Amino acid sequence: MSLLPKKVYLSPPHIGDLEVEYVKEAFSTNWVAPLGPHVDAFEREMAEYVGTKGAVALSSGTAALHMALKVLGVGTGDTVFCSTLTFVASANPILYLQALPVFIDSEPGTWNMSPQALERALSESVKTGRLPKAVIVVNLYGQSAEMDPITKLCKAYGIPLIEDAAESLGASYKGRSSGSFGDFGVFSFNGNKIITTSGGGMLVSDDTASLEKVRHWSTQARDPARHYEHSEVGYNYRLSNVLAAIGRGQLQTLEERVASRRQIFEKYKARFGDHPGIKFMPEAPNGRSNRWLTVMTIDPTLCGISAADCVDRLAQDNIEARPVWKPMHLQPLFRGYEYFAHSEQTSVSDDLFANGICLPSGTNMSDDDLERVFSSLDGCLKRAVNL
Repeated sequence: MSLLPKKVYLSPPHIGDLEVEYVKEAFSTNWVAPLGPHVDAFEREMAEYVGTKGAVALSSGTAALHMALKVLGVGTGDTVFCSTLTFVASANPILYLQALPVFIDSEPGTWNMSPQALERALSESVKTGRLPKAVIVVNLYGQSAEMDPITKLCKAYGIPLIEDAAESLGASYKGRSSGSFGDFGVFSFNGNKIITTSGGGMLVSDDTASLEKVRHWSTQARDPARHYEHSEVGYNYRLSNVLAAIGRGQLQTLEERVASRRQIFEKYKARFGDHPGIKFMPEAPNGRSNRWLTVMTIDPTLCGISAADCVDRLAQDNIEARPVWKPMHLQPLFRGYEYFAHSEQTSVSDDLFANGICLPSGTNMSDDDLERVFSSLDGCLKRAVNL
């Protein structure tokens, strides 16, 4: 029985030497509990990189979304508009607050929130007298949404905007950092992200008063008193000093990681971009994607194989690939909630889910690893054509 070669993962962590030095410093100074100088520095450095007035380091991107919604006053029975093509963490915090999600389709140019669908949803909400309390726009797979029309619509209707930039740190739109357009921006440092703290997140904003409120809530909402005094519900959401130390080291390598991911994307595109039936996630002309993941669609009528079949065949070669996110409006958890498609004829997110595949994109992949992926994909496509 032959052994499989080592596994090629979709997006594994990539840790360098600087992170180790910062963690050693945290241990040598005994700052291993939550909070500490690395947390303070990480917040300053993230705010400076993104271009916001402040930041709060939290235990996850999900916690950051929860706090953003809470500080905006979202509560029971309120509606929140949210991109449908995303990971469930973008929508779960809406339910935490007993609010009601309304899902908005993608548009073809960026695969992100459709301004056309958003405008229709806002118009309908005026007719029903139920304007949303917030809009959550997700910057999918490392690419910014079309922020100009989205921010314009939100301002016209007086709706706060939360930018879920969990996957898009290092991306930009018209020269401005992803995550800096909304009233709040949210980042994730999960183990598979372009930089990681193993687990963690960040909330950024120019609204420093709201960030202070979030900082209070996320540290168990302890009142200023000699004893432990609590006047409102708090959360254990703060990032630890050790994990912030990792994040500081990772942040200094971010531009290198973006360059590497973009180079990996170009290699995939050069190898498969001319293959009939294969299209890669487009990059909007007015933005820079960090290409967190290389994503392509496979037309089964032209390729003779579906995206799902391709994921399975890559797995046989011990290569991790995944389908594009299953849209939230198709999830059992959100059955029955309202959904606005890109147009009456087209649900872009449904098509992307049916035909999309995410390919290994880790910055610590070797050339041999990448060639293994290429060879396996070649095999999938050639076998399909010859069937």
